[in-house]
Amino acid sequence: MITIFHNPNCGTSRNTLALIRNSGVEPEVVLYLETPPSKDQLQKLISDMSIPVRDVLRQKDTPYEALDLGNPQWSDEELMDFMVAHPLLINRPIVVTPIGTKLCRPSEAVLDILENPQRGAFTKEDGEVVVNEGGLRVHGH
Repeated sequence: MITIFHNPNCGTSRNTLALIRNSGVEPEVVLYLETPPSKDQLQKLISDMSIPVRDVLRQKDTPYEALDLGNPQWSDEELMDFMVAHPLLINRPIVVTPIGTKLCRPSEAVLDILENPQRGAFTKEDGEVVVNEGGLRVHGH
């Protein structure tokens, strides 16, 4: 079972979803802007990724500046409250697989946590080849 916290308007998120499907799996797609994770869920995701809460904050095209979230005064708890209240602040895509949980930026980072091999070549929307015809990750990625 694979879950992707997906934003269909985001190219990185679309590429990640396509890489999951290229491994022969149809994941559970959570449109997190419409159905944001609860604070408990978010806390577990961040904990499972083993990265700081601030690393999950998205700054571009979000209320980050308006809310002064760069200010070190905010605790992790408070930052997660902001993310639940404003899901745009949650960076994407976050993918959960039996192997691990990862913020997949760049999208090919998802290859590290997919159990199944890629079933064929994969080229990102911008034309960058990340998987060759043999289903192998292209070097440099």
